[in-house]
Amino acid sequence: MKIKEIQEFADIRTKARAYLCYIMERNLPNRLPGITLDDLVAGMKRISNEIGRVDSIYVLDPLGRQVTNTVSTDPQFARKGAGENRSNRAYYYRVVREKRCVLTDPYPSLGGNKLVVTAAYPIFDEKGEMIYIVCVDITLENILNFVHPTSIDSYVGTFNRWIYGAFSVALFAVALLLFVKAIDSFITYGMEFKQITVKDMFQSTILLTLSLAIFDLVKAIFEEEVLGSHKKHAEDDIHKTMVRFLGSIIIALAIEALMLVFKFAITDPNKLLYAVGLLLGITALMLGLSVYLRAIDRTRRR
Repeated sequence: MKIKEIQEFADIRTKARAYLCYIMERNLPNRLPGITLDDLVAGMKRISNEIGRVDSIYVLDPLGRQVTNTVSTDPQFARKGAGENRSNRAYYYRVVREKRCVLTDPYPSLGGNKLVVTAAYPIFDEKGEMIYIVCVDITLENILNFVHPTSIDSYVGTFNRWIYGAFSVALFAVALLLFVKAIDSFITYGMEFKQITVKDMFQSTILLTLSLAIFDLVKAIFEEEVLGSHKKHAEDDIHKTMVRFLGSIIIALAIEALMLVFKFAITDPNKLLYAVGLLLGITALMLGLSVYLRAIDRTRRR
């Protein structure tokens, strides 16, 4: 689960940094004369109340030493930490080097097995000299639920996973029934292969093709929405699934049209126009699929 959470954090990191930095900029005085620790502490309390899911907040001096006690709802850290040296932390080096608000990668917290991220915001005086660094620690779980409410561990995300899981099971059952029906059409004849007609073979092929198309769709939905697989090229995988699904439908319709051509040519030639209409529809689907593939190719080249 932690791997999936880290992958999801990578997807929403830009949004998380932008929002946290905005909250800190709005509540903390900066580039003003006479900024005091009391001013920062008051701003830290406002940040804690506004976000509501802060693990801890504290202030460092330019050398990386904590100059205030930690503001936290956890008794293990609350009202402690003043004088602690944090100059060896990655977020301290980044904020000193970049001189702007930064957000770290997830890392293990000192107080347990939780993964946390730290937003560090530099405070400058009116001359542009860095005088303080305000740091906000938030657990990875909270940052996902706060910035991205449909994350894999939120209530809405869990509900969506159950719904997609139910649809996946139902669609898989349909695919399985189509497969069984296709096989059953042959088994009923036993070893009497001479009794199997061309119509039976066409119908079985259509059923198997539709079963495969639905199974591909179920596989994509289950992996992406239920298991939460966020692949590097997830968008390409969606396109491939769409192409396979439409391709299977086109093949099934083409087989049906071919069967109708043979049937009407023998029994009722006047109805061949219906088969021709179906073939024209299949041609339109193929042209639409070609345009879709061309659009994807152009998008990738940009």
